[in-house]
Order: sequence, then structure tokens, then C-alpha cells
Amino acid sequence: MVYYGKALRDITAREWLDVARIHAQDGIDFLTVHAGINRATAARFKENRGRITNIVSRGGSLMFAWMEMTGEENPFYQYYDQLLDICREYDVTLSLGDACRPGCIHDASDLSQIEELIALGELTKRAWARDVQVIIEGPGHMPLDQIETNVKLQKSLCHGAPFYVLGPLVTDVAPGYDHITAAIGGAVAAWHGASFLCYVTPAEHLRLPTLEDMREGIVAAKLAAHAGDLAKGLPGARDWDDDMSRARQALDWERMFSLALEPEKPRRYRAESQPEKEDTCTMCGDMCAMRNMNKILNGEMVTAK
Repeated sequence: MVYYGKALRDITAREWLDVARIHAQDGIDFLTVHAGINRATAARFKENRGRITNIVSRGGSLMFAWMEMTGEENPFYQYYDQLLDICREYDVTLSLGDACRPGCIHDASDLSQIEELIALGELTKRAWARDVQVIIEGPGHMPLDQIETNVKLQKSLCHGAPFYVLGPLVTDVAPGYDHITAAIGGAVAAWHGASFLCYVTPAEHLRLPTLEDMREGIVAAKLAAHAGDLAKGLPGARDWDDDMSRARQALDWERMFSLALEPEKPRRYRAESQPEKEDTCTMCGDMCAMRNMNKILNGEMVTAK
């Protein structure tokens, strides 16, 4: 539509592939295509209309609409081998998008999502056979208790291909705070084997994000990823936390700021609420447990007021 300046229904199968080649020639590292939704999976999606939010993937919904209006097969599925030739020629990793990812908690782990995942597993093997790297997109919106199963199912159906998730968002009721709902789900997904977390901003579902929205979303995703690393027991992951704990016990503020995931905010909080004594903060003051334990264990008197 953007490249050709014409209506969606008038784009030809060849033109879809030509756009993929244009991107590859421009030097992109990976290309997302929704090849898993084809005429067969689209037909079963229509037969099993139990979803609240239908298809929420932007690219997936456009491809579904194109197939419905033209009656043709998804070009990225029908001419998948030609797409792989483009990816191999330009060393582009193929990101297999999940057109039928759940867009709300109600729709998680339904037939459409799982059926598409099976198709993505088949496409993964075909890509590897042509020496093309693959990453697999994952949900989406999903309750906490389904995340572990979904990650393990993807690993099985897609033969261990790297899995990356958008969140998952673990509730639908927090617009303005979806970077938090995504970080909760992301930590669980990372713990159970997700390879990459796609960050979500607080503007999700509401508007185009600002730079500040993106900063908050990235920090939340980094936090989720580190929590997942801790849960998996990755070598060295806990060293960072242990260093922060030692700095806190020593009441070494500068060291705490330097170790912080994002130093700017804690430094600003400290500056905005200066304590009477440097070795305390305005939360506990003289009753600071760390300050008083340091003193008493060093044989000093504690003078909490």
C-alpha cells in the first residue's frame, strides 16, 4: 500500500515479494512476515469464531483481509521458497510473525494460535534446509498460568528455534501501565526459555509512544529479562544483585546509583528528598535498619529517635 500507492486488494502476489526484496536490499537484519496464516488456517479461524479480539496483528490482519478480498493464497506462504532465496542472498533472518497471537486474555492458547504455531514449525524446518535463520514470534496477551506451557510448546513445535514474545501481557485492564503487565509476563517467559523480550511501552493500546514512553518500556523489559536470568540461575546473573546489596548495606549511595538498572531516577529521588543525615534516607531516618546494624555490630551506640 505504502510502496505502491494503491488499495490493498489491488496489490499482486509478486508485489508482496518485491517489497521483501526492497527491504533486504536496504540492508535490514531481519524481516517479519506472516506466512503462517494461509487459506486453510484462515478458513478455520472463521469456523471457530470464539475470539473477542479476532486478529490483532497489524500485518496478519492485512494479509487476512487481502486473502479474503482476492481469494488468493498468502504470497509469503505460496512462494515461501522464493522468499527464502531472498533472505539467503542478502543474509536476512526471517522472523515468522504470529498473525493469530491472542490480543486478550480470553483468546490465549486457542485453536487459531496453536494451529498457526504448528504451521510456523513446518516453515522453520524449510527455512533451515535453505540455510536461512529463523526467529519465532509469540504472544501477545496471556494469563500467567499459561506462559510456561506456551514457551515449552513453541520450543517443541518449532524445533528449538529462538522464541521472542511481546510481553506477554498478563492482564487486559491496565492501559497506561502495560509496560508493567508486559514485564510481569516477560519475566515468566524468560524464566521458562523465551530467547528475546519485545518491549512494551505504557502507551500500548493508546497512542504512538513518546521517547519517555519508550525509555520506560525498555527499562521494564530489561528488568524482566534480568529477573528471568536470575530465575534460570545463569552464571554471573546474581553477582549484580549481590553487589547492589553490599552497596545498600554500606549505605554507599554513589555505588548504588552506578549499579542501578537505570541510574537517573534513583539519583533524582535521592536529590529531591535530602535526609538530615547522609547515612540515612527520608524513609526511616535514624531508625534505618542497615545504619543501626552497622553501628551496633561495630560496637557503637544506636540513637534512634
